[in-house]
Parts: sequence; structure tokens; C-alpha cells
Amino acid sequence: MSENIRRPVGIFGAAMDLGQNRRGVDMGPSAIRYARFHETLEELGYAVTDFGNARTPIPETVEGNGNPQRLGAIREVCSEIAGETKKMVADGLFPIILGGDHSVSIGTASGAASAGRTGIIWLDAHADFNTPETSPSGNVHGMPLATLAGRGYPDLVSIGGEGAKVRPEDVVIIGLRSVDADEQKLLREDGVSVYTMKEIDAYGVARVVRRAIEDLSHLDRVHLSFDLDALDPEIAPGVGTPVRGGLSYREAHLVMELANEAGIITSLDVVEVNPILDSKNGTAELAVELVASLMGRQIIDLPR
Repeated sequence: MSENIRRPVGIFGAAMDLGQNRRGVDMGPSAIRYARFHETLEELGYAVTDFGNARTPIPETVEGNGNPQRLGAIREVCSEIAGETKKMVADGLFPIILGGDHSVSIGTASGAASAGRTGIIWLDAHADFNTPETSPSGNVHGMPLATLAGRGYPDLVSIGGEGAKVRPEDVVIIGLRSVDADEQKLLREDGVSVYTMKEIDAYGVARVVRRAIEDLSHLDRVHLSFDLDALDPEIAPGVGTPVRGGLSYREAHLVMELANEAGIITSLDVVEVNPILDSKNGTAELAVELVASLMGRQIIDLPR
């Protein structure tokens, strides 16, 4: 979002941890709100409306309580998220969905894509491009990007309408450092653009982000899906699936600052904050800081 545009913001919580087996990410939306998310956006000049949370069952109440058995519940929650996101887009709001595990992005991006062709920046340590046939764990939170590209469980692919919600050539992954062998094959087959931590180390985060933005410059709408495990666990310990060697504090802020300058982001979800694994809500507070940078907070506001 450009620093000169202040579209009103809509917030919706997706307190879901059905897509994986480690408890705690269902508390992510509360932790982010507690870290003054609403107030921070208002201080930046945004009109903010919080629409509450999706109706989300806890895993113990889902019959069977296994990954395949949870599909119906995941579909219901993601369908509600898709509907709320679609409504916010139609009403001219900038949608921000607070997760929850990363499977909530199936709903967010499906709703965002209701307005037309939409690209995705997937800021994540993981590709999340598994299918039921390739996934070692069977956890749906490792499948959302593949689902949005039209692969995987038909009941999830069809959320928000039949077929793929995004074209693989309109997807960019940034920060990747943990990917399964079969995921690599699918990513190559589909032609997804991938910038791993190797590229960030070799060329610098600014060059990588500018290249990613250029990859999507033909699109009017770009959804940013921000998994906090893109950051190094030394600065963001409270995440669902931490992986060493992630973005530093300043690298993460620069990603958001450059995305703001480009003005291409039209919707956002923030996922995988796990307060159980956190220290004094620091990861949620960092998430709020980074979203503030995306939404226009600057170190110093000078005319350019």
C-alpha cells in the first residue's frame, strides 16, 4: 500500500489450528490484537474496523481428529474467511486476516482473488506447496499455496469458486529455506518464482524484494501472506514451525518498507504466531511492527 493512500482497513481473526498438530497458533489473533494492532494502524491514519473472528472449532471437538477428518472443518472456516475477505474487498477495505495456521490463507487469498486476477507474495520459510500425495505429515498447513494454485483436496481447491485462485506464474515465494523434495518438483513444474535465503544472502534482501515486485508488476492486486517463521527464530521464537537461518530484524522491516514504497499490496494475512512458544508476546509485537512498516510507518518522514 502506497504511503499516500489510506484505504480503510478491515481486520478479521482466523483462530484456527486445524491444519497442523502443534497447539497454540489458534491464540495468534488474540496475541496480535493484544500487541495494540488496532491502535497502531489508527496512529498511522487508518480508519479500522475489526469484524471479530471466524467460527472455529478446536481440534478435540472435530470427529475423528485426524488430518483427513478435519477437512470439513477447515473448509467451513476457510469458506467463512473467503466470504469475509470478499466482502471487505467489495466494500473498498484493505483486508487483514490474523491467523491461525497457514491453511487460513486458502480462505484469505480466495476471497481477495474474487476481485480479479491476483498475485501472491508468500513470505515464508516453507513453500507450503505439498499435496495430499506428497506431504510427509499430511498437515494441511503445508498445502495452502498448492491448493490456491489448483492442486490438492478438491473440497479446499473449490473454496470461493471452482478451480485455481491464482496462476503459478503470479506467485513469488521469499525467504524459503525448508522445502520437501516433491515440493521442489511441483514448484518447478508450475513455474513458481522462488527466492530462497541463499539469494537473500548472496544478493541482499533489497535486490531480491525489488526483483519479486518486478515479477508481479503486471498485476493490479497482490496478496501478501506473511508467515512469522520467515523470520529467524532468534527474533521470532513464537511461531508454529521455526526454522533457523531466517530474516533478521532489519531485513524483515526492509521487505515491508519496500513493499509499501511499491504500493502493490492490496490484502494481507499474518499467520503462525504461537504465544505458547513465545516470550512476553514478543513475536506478536514484532508482527505488529512489521505490518506497520508495510502500512507506511517510516523511520523519519521527509519529503522526497
